[in-house]
Amino acid sequence: MLHTAGKDADPRAIAFAAEEIRDGGLVAFPTETVYGLGAEIYNEGAIRKIFEVKGRPPDNPLIVHIADPEQGIELMQQVPDRYNVLATAFMPGPLTLVVQRNASVLDVVTAGLETVAIRMPSHPLALELIRAVGAPLAAPSANVSGNPSPTTAEEAYEELDGKVAFILDGGRSDIGIESTVLDITGSKPVILRPGMITGEDISGALHEDVLHASEAGEVRSPGVKYRHYMPAVPMTLFAGQNAEDGIAAAAERLIAEGQRVGVLAPERMKRISHTLFYSLGKGATLDYAKYMYSGLRFFSAQQVDVLLCAGIEEEHQGLAIMNRLRKAATTIREIDEEDL
Repeated sequence: MLHTAGKDADPRAIAFAAEEIRDGGLVAFPTETVYGLGAEIYNEGAIRKIFEVKGRPPDNPLIVHIADPEQGIELMQQVPDRYNVLATAFMPGPLTLVVQRNASVLDVVTAGLETVAIRMPSHPLALELIRAVGAPLAAPSANVSGNPSPTTAEEAYEELDGKVAFILDGGRSDIGIESTVLDITGSKPVILRPGMITGEDISGALHEDVLHASEAGEVRSPGVKYRHYMPAVPMTLFAGQNAEDGIAAAAERLIAEGQRVGVLAPERMKRISHTLFYSLGKGATLDYAKYMYSGLRFFSAQQVDVLLCAGIEEEHQGLAIMNRLRKAATTIREIDEEDL
Protein backbone atom coordinates (compact mmCIF):
# COMPACT_ATOMS: atom_id res chain seq x y z
CA MET A 1 0.00 0.00 0.00
CA LEU A 2 1.55 3.29 -1.13
CA HIS A 3 1.30 6.66 0.56
CA THR A 4 2.46 9.97 -0.90
CA ALA A 5 2.77 13.03 1.29
CA GLY A 6 1.33 16.44 0.55
CA LYS A 7 -0.53 17.80 -2.45
CA ASP A 8 2.49 17.64 -4.77
CA ALA A 9 2.64 13.95 -5.51
CA ASP A 10 5.67 11.95 -6.48
CA PRO A 11 4.97 11.27 -10.18
CA ARG A 12 5.94 7.64 -9.62
CA ALA A 13 3.15 7.27 -7.07
CA ILE A 14 0.59 8.66 -9.49
CA ALA A 15 1.92 6.38 -12.25
CA PHE A 16 1.74 3.27 -10.04
CA ALA A 17 -1.77 4.16 -8.85
CA ALA A 18 -2.97 4.83 -12.39
CA GLU A 19 -1.54 1.50 -13.56
CA GLU A 20 -3.36 -0.26 -10.73
CA ILE A 21 -6.65 1.29 -11.84
CA ARG A 22 -6.08 0.50 -15.52
CA ASP A 23 -5.37 -3.11 -14.49
CA GLY A 24 -8.77 -3.32 -12.81
CA GLY A 25 -7.81 -2.44 -9.26
CA LEU A 26 -9.09 0.15 -6.81
CA VAL A 27 -7.23 3.17 -5.41
CA ALA A 28 -8.21 5.45 -2.53
CA PHE A 29 -7.38 9.05 -3.30
CA PRO A 30 -7.90 12.51 -1.79
CA THR A 31 -10.40 15.10 -2.90
CA GLU A 32 -11.21 18.45 -1.36
CA THR A 33 -14.43 16.98 0.07
CA VAL A 34 -13.56 13.50 1.39
CA TYR A 35 -11.32 10.62 0.29
CA GLY A 36 -12.70 8.60 -2.62
CA LEU A 37 -12.40 4.97 -3.68
CA GLY A 38 -11.88 4.95 -7.43
CA ALA A 39 -12.21 2.54 -10.34
CA GLU A 40 -12.03 3.17 -14.07
CA ILE A 41 -15.52 4.02 -15.28
CA TYR A 42 -15.59 1.55 -18.19
CA ASN A 43 -14.39 -1.49 -16.20
CA GLU A 44 -17.50 -3.23 -14.89
CA GLY A 45 -15.57 -5.78 -12.84
CA ALA A 46 -13.59 -3.08 -11.05
CA ILE A 47 -16.72 -1.08 -10.33
CA ARG A 48 -18.39 -4.13 -8.83
CA LYS A 49 -15.36 -4.43 -6.53
CA ILE A 50 -16.21 -0.99 -5.13
CA PHE A 51 -19.62 -2.23 -4.03
CA GLU A 52 -18.05 -5.37 -2.56
CA VAL A 53 -15.29 -3.57 -0.64
CA LYS A 54 -17.67 -0.95 0.77
CA GLY A 55 -20.62 -3.25 1.40
CA ARG A 56 -22.56 -0.72 -0.69
CA PRO A 57 -26.07 -1.60 -1.91
CA PRO A 58 -26.09 -2.03 -5.70
CA ASP A 59 -29.05 0.35 -6.09
CA ASN A 60 -26.94 3.26 -4.78
CA PRO A 61 -25.37 5.00 -7.82
CA LEU A 62 -21.78 6.27 -7.95
CA ILE A 63 -20.39 9.71 -8.70
CA VAL A 64 -18.12 9.93 -11.74
CA HIS A 65 -15.01 12.07 -11.24
CA ILE A 66 -13.62 13.91 -14.24
CA ALA A 67 -10.46 15.92 -14.91
CA ASP A 68 -12.10 18.62 -17.06
CA PRO A 69 -15.65 19.61 -18.07
CA GLU A 70 -15.21 18.23 -21.59
CA GLN A 71 -14.66 14.76 -20.12
CA GLY A 72 -18.10 15.04 -18.52
CA ILE A 73 -19.72 16.03 -21.81
CA GLU A 74 -18.50 12.73 -23.31
CA LEU A 75 -20.84 10.90 -20.90
CA MET A 76 -23.99 12.89 -21.69
CA GLN A 77 -26.90 12.24 -24.00
CA GLN A 78 -27.09 15.97 -24.61
CA VAL A 79 -25.39 18.95 -22.99
CA PRO A 80 -27.72 21.17 -20.94
CA ASP A 81 -27.03 24.90 -21.03
CA ARG A 82 -26.97 24.76 -17.24
CA TYR A 83 -24.00 22.41 -17.36
CA ASN A 84 -21.84 24.91 -19.18
CA VAL A 85 -22.83 27.75 -16.84
CA LEU A 86 -22.24 25.71 -13.70
CA ALA A 87 -19.00 24.21 -14.99
CA THR A 88 -17.67 27.71 -15.58
CA ALA A 89 -18.80 28.88 -12.13
CA PHE A 90 -17.94 25.89 -9.93
CA MET A 91 -15.57 23.44 -11.66
CA PRO A 92 -13.31 22.27 -10.26
CA GLY A 93 -15.05 22.18 -6.91
CA PRO A 94 -17.53 20.47 -4.57
CA LEU A 95 -20.51 20.36 -6.95
CA THR A 96 -21.89 17.17 -8.53
CA LEU A 97 -24.23 17.55 -11.50
CA VAL A 98 -26.85 14.94 -12.38
CA VAL A 99 -27.41 14.81 -16.16
CA GLN A 100 -28.91 12.45 -18.75
CA ARG A 101 -26.33 9.78 -19.55
CA ASN A 102 -25.47 8.26 -22.89
CA ALA A 103 -24.96 4.58 -23.75
CA SER A 104 -21.25 4.63 -22.86
CA VAL A 105 -22.04 4.79 -19.13
CA LEU A 106 -22.47 1.35 -17.57
CA ASP A 107 -25.65 0.50 -15.68
CA VAL A 108 -23.59 -0.59 -12.67
CA VAL A 109 -22.35 3.01 -12.29
CA THR A 110 -25.83 4.56 -12.33
CA ALA A 111 -27.74 1.75 -10.58
CA GLY A 112 -29.80 1.44 -13.76
CA LEU A 113 -30.89 5.08 -13.79
CA GLU A 114 -30.92 7.06 -17.02
CA THR A 115 -28.88 9.77 -15.32
CA VAL A 116 -25.24 10.01 -14.28
CA ALA A 117 -23.69 12.13 -11.53
CA ILE A 118 -20.55 14.01 -12.60
CA ARG A 119 -18.02 16.00 -10.57
CA MET A 120 -14.64 17.62 -11.19
CA PRO A 121 -12.68 17.64 -7.90
CA SER A 122 -10.26 20.46 -7.16
CA HIS A 123 -7.62 18.46 -5.28
CA PRO A 124 -4.50 18.33 -7.50
CA LEU A 125 -3.78 14.67 -6.69
CA ALA A 126 -7.26 13.65 -7.79
CA LEU A 127 -6.92 15.54 -11.05
CA GLU A 128 -3.45 14.13 -11.73
CA LEU A 129 -4.69 10.60 -11.09
CA ILE A 130 -7.68 10.92 -13.44
CA ARG A 131 -5.47 12.35 -16.18
CA ALA A 132 -2.90 9.58 -15.71
CA VAL A 133 -5.60 6.90 -15.96
CA GLY A 134 -6.91 8.54 -19.13
CA ALA A 135 -10.56 8.00 -18.20
CA PRO A 136 -13.06 9.20 -15.61
CA LEU A 137 -13.18 7.43 -12.24
CA ALA A 138 -16.31 6.10 -10.57
CA ALA A 139 -15.69 6.88 -6.92
CA PRO A 140 -17.80 6.94 -3.77
CA SER A 141 -16.25 7.80 -0.41
CA ALA A 142 -13.45 5.48 0.74
CA ASN A 143 -15.24 3.95 3.71
CA VAL A 144 -17.43 1.02 4.65
CA SER A 145 -21.00 2.04 3.81
CA GLY A 146 -22.73 3.70 6.73
CA ASN A 147 -19.54 4.83 8.45
CA PRO A 148 -18.41 8.47 8.53
CA SER A 149 -16.46 9.38 5.39
CA PRO A 150 -12.65 9.55 5.74
CA THR A 151 -11.03 12.97 5.45
CA THR A 152 -7.41 11.81 5.88
CA ALA A 153 -5.36 8.99 4.37
CA GLU A 154 -5.02 7.46 7.84
CA GLU A 155 -8.80 7.25 8.18
CA ALA A 156 -9.08 5.70 4.72
CA TYR A 157 -6.41 3.18 5.76
CA GLU A 158 -8.42 2.24 8.87
CA GLU A 159 -11.46 1.59 6.69
CA LEU A 160 -9.81 -0.19 3.76
CA ASP A 161 -6.60 -1.78 5.07
CA GLY A 162 -5.93 -4.89 3.03
CA LYS A 163 -8.81 -4.27 0.62
CA VAL A 164 -7.10 -1.90 -1.83
CA ALA A 165 -3.62 -1.76 -3.28
CA PHE A 166 -2.94 1.97 -2.93
CA ILE A 167 -3.96 4.94 -0.83
CA LEU A 168 -2.70 8.29 -2.10
CA ASP A 169 -2.08 10.65 0.83
CA GLY A 170 -2.93 14.25 0.02
CA GLY A 171 -3.36 15.50 3.56
CA ARG A 172 -6.62 16.37 5.28
CA SER A 173 -9.47 17.21 2.91
CA ASP A 174 -9.86 20.98 2.77
CA ILE A 175 -13.67 20.93 3.01
CA GLY A 176 -14.46 17.71 4.86
CA ILE A 177 -18.00 16.83 3.75
CA GLU A 178 -19.37 15.47 0.51
CA SER A 179 -20.26 17.62 -2.50
CA THR A 180 -23.54 19.32 -3.24
CA VAL A 181 -25.53 17.14 -5.66
CA LEU A 182 -27.66 19.07 -8.15
CA ASP A 183 -30.08 17.52 -10.65
CA ILE A 184 -30.23 19.66 -13.80
CA THR A 185 -32.38 17.32 -15.89
CA GLY A 186 -35.78 18.83 -15.08
CA SER A 187 -37.61 22.09 -15.58
CA LYS A 188 -35.98 23.46 -12.44
CA PRO A 189 -32.62 22.56 -10.87
CA VAL A 190 -33.00 20.47 -7.71
CA ILE A 191 -30.51 20.04 -4.86
CA LEU A 192 -30.60 16.33 -4.02
CA ARG A 193 -27.89 16.54 -1.37
CA PRO A 194 -26.81 19.81 0.27
CA GLY A 195 -23.14 20.71 0.44
CA MET A 196 -20.87 23.69 0.81
CA ILE A 197 -22.00 25.13 -2.52
CA THR A 198 -25.43 26.39 -1.49
CA GLY A 199 -28.72 26.90 -3.24
CA GLU A 200 -28.06 30.64 -3.12
CA ASP A 201 -24.70 30.13 -4.85
CA ILE A 202 -26.28 28.04 -7.60
CA SER A 203 -29.25 30.35 -8.05
CA GLY A 204 -26.87 33.28 -8.40
CA ALA A 205 -24.97 31.52 -11.18
CA LEU A 206 -28.03 30.30 -13.08
CA HIS A 207 -30.29 33.30 -12.43
CA GLU A 208 -33.19 30.99 -11.63
CA ASP A 209 -34.80 29.44 -8.58
CA VAL A 210 -33.33 26.24 -7.17
CA LEU A 211 -35.47 23.63 -5.43
CA HIS A 212 -34.51 21.19 -2.69
CA ALA A 213 -35.29 17.47 -2.91
CA SER A 214 -38.08 17.74 -0.34
CA GLU A 215 -39.88 20.08 -2.76
CA ALA A 216 -39.29 18.00 -5.86
CA GLY A 217 -40.44 14.46 -5.09
CA GLU A 218 -38.40 11.36 -6.03
CA VAL A 219 -34.70 11.40 -5.15
CA ARG A 220 -32.28 10.17 -7.82
CA SER A 221 -28.85 10.67 -6.36
CA PRO A 222 -25.75 8.98 -4.97
CA GLY A 223 -25.40 9.03 -1.21
CA VAL A 224 -28.93 9.98 -0.16
CA LYS A 225 -31.01 6.78 -0.11
CA TYR A 226 -29.42 5.07 2.91
CA ARG A 227 -28.39 6.14 6.39
CA HIS A 228 -24.83 7.41 6.59
CA TYR A 229 -22.22 8.87 8.88
CA MET A 230 -23.28 6.97 12.02
CA PRO A 231 -20.72 6.54 14.80
CA ALA A 232 -20.51 3.24 16.67
CA VAL A 233 -21.97 4.85 19.81
CA PRO A 234 -25.48 6.28 20.40
CA MET A 235 -25.48 9.98 19.54
CA THR A 236 -27.91 12.66 20.63
CA LEU A 237 -27.91 15.76 18.44
CA PHE A 238 -28.92 18.99 20.15
CA ALA A 239 -30.45 21.49 17.72
CA GLY A 240 -31.94 24.93 18.23
CA GLN A 241 -30.74 28.23 19.65
CA ASN A 242 -30.02 26.79 23.11
CA ALA A 243 -28.36 23.55 21.99
CA GLU A 244 -25.13 24.19 23.90
CA ASP A 245 -26.95 24.83 27.18
CA GLY A 246 -28.96 21.67 26.55
CA ILE A 247 -25.76 19.64 26.17
CA ALA A 248 -24.34 21.02 29.43
CA ALA A 249 -27.50 20.08 31.33
CA ALA A 250 -27.71 16.62 29.74
CA ALA A 251 -24.03 15.90 30.39
CA GLU A 252 -24.40 16.81 34.07
CA ARG A 253 -27.40 14.49 34.43
CA LEU A 254 -25.81 11.57 32.57
CA ILE A 255 -22.56 11.83 34.51
CA ALA A 256 -24.53 11.81 37.77
CA GLU A 257 -26.13 8.57 36.57
CA GLY A 258 -22.67 7.05 36.13
CA GLN A 259 -22.56 7.15 32.33
CA ARG A 260 -19.43 7.89 30.32
CA VAL A 261 -20.18 10.91 28.16
CA GLY A 262 -18.55 12.18 24.97
CA VAL A 263 -19.10 15.71 23.67
CA LEU A 264 -18.63 16.79 20.04
CA ALA A 265 -18.88 20.56 20.04
CA PRO A 266 -17.07 23.87 19.51
CA GLU A 267 -13.96 24.53 21.61
CA ARG A 268 -15.83 26.97 23.88
CA MET A 269 -17.79 24.02 25.34
CA LYS A 270 -14.67 22.31 26.64
CA ARG A 271 -15.64 23.75 30.04
CA ILE A 272 -18.04 20.80 30.55
CA SER A 273 -16.15 18.70 33.09
CA HIS A 274 -15.83 14.91 33.36
CA THR A 275 -16.53 14.31 29.67
CA LEU A 276 -14.41 13.12 26.77
CA PHE A 277 -14.31 16.10 24.42
CA TYR A 278 -13.60 16.50 20.68
CA SER A 279 -13.32 20.05 19.43
CA LEU A 280 -15.06 21.45 16.37
CA GLY A 281 -12.80 24.49 16.44
CA LYS A 282 -14.44 27.86 16.84
CA GLY A 283 -17.79 26.44 15.76
CA ALA A 284 -17.91 28.13 12.36
CA THR A 285 -19.54 26.21 9.52
CA LEU A 286 -16.17 25.47 7.91
CA ASP A 287 -14.83 24.14 11.23
CA TYR A 288 -17.77 21.75 11.53
CA ALA A 289 -17.32 20.56 7.95
CA LYS A 290 -13.59 19.97 8.33
CA TYR A 291 -13.59 18.14 11.67
CA MET A 292 -16.98 16.57 12.39
CA TYR A 293 -16.38 13.29 10.54
CA SER A 294 -13.05 12.85 12.32
CA GLY A 295 -14.88 13.53 15.57
CA LEU A 296 -17.52 10.90 14.83
CA ARG A 297 -14.78 8.41 14.00
CA PHE A 298 -12.88 9.34 17.18
CA PHE A 299 -15.85 8.51 19.40
CA SER A 300 -16.50 5.25 17.55
CA ALA A 301 -13.16 4.09 18.96
CA GLN A 302 -13.75 5.34 22.51
CA GLN A 303 -15.44 3.67 25.45
CA VAL A 304 -18.26 6.13 25.99
CA ASP A 305 -21.90 5.27 26.64
CA VAL A 306 -23.37 8.24 24.82
CA LEU A 307 -22.20 11.03 22.53
CA LEU A 308 -23.72 14.50 22.80
CA CYS A 309 -23.31 16.67 19.71
CA ALA A 310 -23.96 20.40 19.32
CA GLY A 311 -25.85 21.37 16.18
CA ILE A 312 -25.40 24.49 14.09
CA GLU A 313 -27.82 27.01 12.62
CA GLU A 314 -29.64 25.42 9.69
CA GLU A 315 -29.21 27.98 6.95
CA HIS A 316 -26.87 28.40 3.99
CA GLN A 317 -23.90 26.03 4.47
CA GLY A 318 -25.29 25.00 7.86
CA LEU A 319 -27.97 23.02 6.00
CA ALA A 320 -25.28 20.64 4.74
CA ILE A 321 -23.77 20.22 8.22
CA MET A 322 -27.09 19.46 9.86
CA ASN A 323 -28.09 17.13 7.02
CA ARG A 324 -25.15 14.90 7.96
CA LEU A 325 -25.52 15.26 11.72
CA ARG A 326 -29.23 14.45 11.62
CA LYS A 327 -28.45 11.26 9.68
CA ALA A 328 -25.71 10.36 12.18
CA ALA A 329 -27.89 10.89 15.25
CA THR A 330 -29.73 8.21 17.15
CA THR A 331 -31.84 10.87 18.88
CA ILE A 332 -32.47 14.52 18.05
CA ARG A 333 -33.47 17.11 20.63
CA GLU A 334 -34.74 20.51 19.57
CA ILE A 335 -33.83 22.79 22.47
CA ASP A 336 -35.60 26.05 23.28
CA GLU A 337 -35.66 28.07 26.50
CA GLU A 338 -38.57 26.08 27.92
CA ASP A 339 -36.49 22.91 27.83
CA LEU A 340 -33.77 24.31 30.11
